[in-house]
Amino acid sequence: MSNFSREVITLQLGHYSNFVGTHWWNLQDASLSYDPDAPPSEIQSDVVFREGETLGGEATHTPRLIAMDLKGSLRTLRQEGSLYDAGKDISATTWEGSLMMHKESPAEKNLFLEDLDKLDKGEVLAESDLYSNSQPQHSAGTVRVDTVNSQLARVQKRYRLEGSVKVWSDFLRIHLHPRTISVIHQYNHDGETSRLEAFGQGETLLKGSVLEELEDKLHFFVEECDYLQGFQVMCDLADGFAGLGSKVTEMLQDSYGGRGILTWGLAPVSHANSTPMKDLYHMLNCALGTVHMASHSSFFCPLTLRGGLGRRPSAPTAFPLLNYDPSLWYHSSSVLALGLDALTLPYRLKNNSVPMWQVADALAVSGRKVVAAYGAIPFPMMHGSSLPDALKACTDALPWKPLSSCSEPGDGRCYSQWVTLKGFEGQRLISSLAPGTQPPTPLHSLHSGEDVLASYIGSFYPTAPLALQLVSTPSKLTAPFPQIFSQSLGAEGFLQSQPPPPGAPAPVVSSAPVMTSLQSGPAVGSWLSELHRGARTLDIRRVAPSFLSQGPEMAEYEEALEELRLLARCYRDDNGTHSSSDEDDD
Repeated sequence: MSNFSREVITLQLGHYSNFVGTHWWNLQDASLSYDPDAPPSEIQSDVVFREGETLGGEATHTPRLIAMDLKGSLRTLRQEGSLYDAGKDISATTWEGSLMMHKESPAEKNLFLEDLDKLDKGEVLAESDLYSNSQPQHSAGTVRVDTVNSQLARVQKRYRLEGSVKVWSDFLRIHLHPRTISVIHQYNHDGETSRLEAFGQGETLLKGSVLEELEDKLHFFVEECDYLQGFQVMCDLADGFAGLGSKVTEMLQDSYGGRGILTWGLAPVSHANSTPMKDLYHMLNCALGTVHMASHSSFFCPLTLRGGLGRRPSAPTAFPLLNYDPSLWYHSSSVLALGLDALTLPYRLKNNSVPMWQVADALAVSGRKVVAAYGAIPFPMMHGSSLPDALKACTDALPWKPLSSCSEPGDGRCYSQWVTLKGFEGQRLISSLAPGTQPPTPLHSLHSGEDVLASYIGSFYPTAPLALQLVSTPSKLTAPFPQIFSQSLGAEGFLQSQPPPPGAPAPVVSSAPVMTSLQSGPAVGSWLSELHRGARTLDIRRVAPSFLSQGPEMAEYEEALEELRLLARCYRDDNGTHSSSDEDDD
């Protein structure tokens, strides 16, 4: 690893954020390589990983991460982890009176977890294990990442976890540091009582022992950084964690001013056992969480495949080359994690890395601190073709789809944009026409991949400032990433010229090219206005009085809605015009 890196500390606040974060860390873990003969990686892994050592002297690489969740959300995962576990000696017990022990049966480990346990102990999986048709689930990483990656790559097709994933630790494949997990015992993950459902509940949490524990964990990770560039915060947007995240980002802003704070507000497509009242709570949490976290962050980006954050959303985002089930958190979080892998890439590169603050400054201009994300997951590129060929097939519409429930403008209006193309390894970025051949498009006559992509995007957004980054390394998809890909894709995630013969199994997709875009433009203002209207048109004291039972006060609630309205106005065009749908927000 490099002797110098600009470290980033990650915070994951809430159960769905931990779903997305788990997939994201699994992707990072899969990209680690300890082969001295392997080509150097383009990604600086120690930006987000920290080096350590077990009690046995083995080197470890664990996420520089603080993950917060509710009581009952871990199942088989121990809060303190097992990487540095020396075992507990109970022989020193001095109590001589009678004892009564009540032992609770531990949650059953799935076969994937059991396999990882075997690999942690240095065992080699038998061939009969590698190719069985069982259906396991979970993961927990290992010290010997190179060995684990090579063996898990062989069992990729074996794991089908759709029916067995209940919590995010059911598919976590890496070890976590003992200081990573923070359990909030005041609220339950399961059950109908003691749920963290309202914004005010989350706001009031960050005090006492919860605050002290968070500050202690932050101090530990910050103190070991040589050059901390900032924090990436993943926070649930639709439940009470929105309130907690608002207080956490405020604390980060007050305590670490000048560092980047990039906040991603995460929301699933659907919630189990939802009701009209819970849907109302979800919308109000989204509205309050957006305005508060945007205020305390360098930028704020909602991430969801839901068709809108109101009570009557449109259909979930569909991707031409994915067959995912929007109702499964395990699926939807994997799609968002693939997008986030590319969205966070600019400040994680070895060369040409762009600091967090510079990414935020390029996008969050003139008070427009909310940005929208879009993604082509995977990017539709034919195996053996070139980037101009791939973009030629997308001349009528951009290949990406909304990752923020914010529809893309059809009129080319955009204030600023950051585009990342990741994973074209082995493919050509420019055309290789024979001398004298007429280029089929102007893109085929350009001489660099950056020029090709800039020219293509400029044809849709001719006046918008544009930042581009192209990285050949793909996102590596090892177990337990779900196989949700179209049969028209090959193992490397590129389109095949010929589909598999009828009856033949589709290849297991082991990597994927991805293109993402972060945008600031009038479409974000329309999205904010819609969120404001949804909350403003409710008489909250009559319809949902319990929502404010633990805060905020009514005056504070109304002030937040006014701030949301003013935030939406920041996205008007310079000439003062805005969409007709925003008229009633003036």
